Amino acid sequence: MNPITETIDDVGCGRLTLSHLDTLESESIHIFREVVAEFERPVLLFSGGKDSVVMLHLAAKAFWPGPVPFPLLHVDTGHNFPEVLAYRDRAVAEKGVRLEVVAVQDYVDDGRLAERTDGTRNPLQTQPLLDGIADHRFDAVFGGGRRDEEKARAKERIYSLRDEFGAWDPRNQRPELWNLYNGRHRPGEHVRVFPLSNWTELDVWRYIGREGIALPELYYAHQRDVFERDGMLLAVGPVSQPRATESVVTRQVRYRTVGDMSCTGAVESDAVTVQDVVIEVAATRLTERGATRADDRISEAAMEDRKKEGYF
Repeated sequence: MNPITETIDDVGCGRLTLSHLDTLESESIHIFREVVAEFERPVLLFSGGKDSVVMLHLAAKAFWPGPVPFPLLHVDTGHNFPEVLAYRDRAVAEKGVRLEVVAVQDYVDDGRLAERTDGTRNPLQTQPLLDGIADHRFDAVFGGGRRDEEKARAKERIYSLRDEFGAWDPRNQRPELWNLYNGRHRPGEHVRVFPLSNWTELDVWRYIGREGIALPELYYAHQRDVFERDGMLLAVGPVSQPRATESVVTRQVRYRTVGDMSCTGAVESDAVTVQDVVIEVAATRLTERGATRADDRISEAAMEDRKKEGYF
């Protein structure tokens, strides 16, 4: 079906009506172009996850036939899925963009950060991220956060001002009326920008299907050795090992989100195509973060606390 349909009004004049996905796409492209016009040094946070992949696809559309006019930034925790890192490097090469990487391992090695007792490095990303932004003097940082993911993200505007320490103040947010965005900031401050704010997980997957966007293979059902912990299925790997009381089993699983191996759970699934995933996501009542991310279960306000410190 054509995403742009023609309708007839009461006086017989034709007009074009955008589909739901085209409306979302148009808004996101508008945001990318506004940021490039308004800021000096934007950057796109890119992990190889589905939301950052869709953002890169939208950015390429926004500036085609020219190149994407900003680099990508990845905070590498050292706990990433190998499939995702391989995909990241392929995507960067195919799009011809520059990739900047800041590594949590470097901070652990020189003592700037210490390993956590729970084994996860996800909360350790904040300082490397802020240093990467400061070192490259990025003044606008595109992130893939969506309002349907988690209640702290639902509070945030599309343009989210961060102070000189990278912190977010939920009480100090600017109104965004009629798609007008205020990017003013003082030296040392920067703005986080969320082009997918109004998208849902289902919208993302339907768009992936419509556009034929390739993703890391672990988003689709496959056989993997896992063990259960705190109600989640964690993959067996170098940074994710079962305890003595935890049994390893082989299950057919897929990942709804691809954070660190040490804190991201899989879900049992038979979805091997995009359409299979769309049907599965349409039936669920749990967001991907709520269902599969251990780092969000630390407390009721885990995400908001981290965002106040400068997290994504």
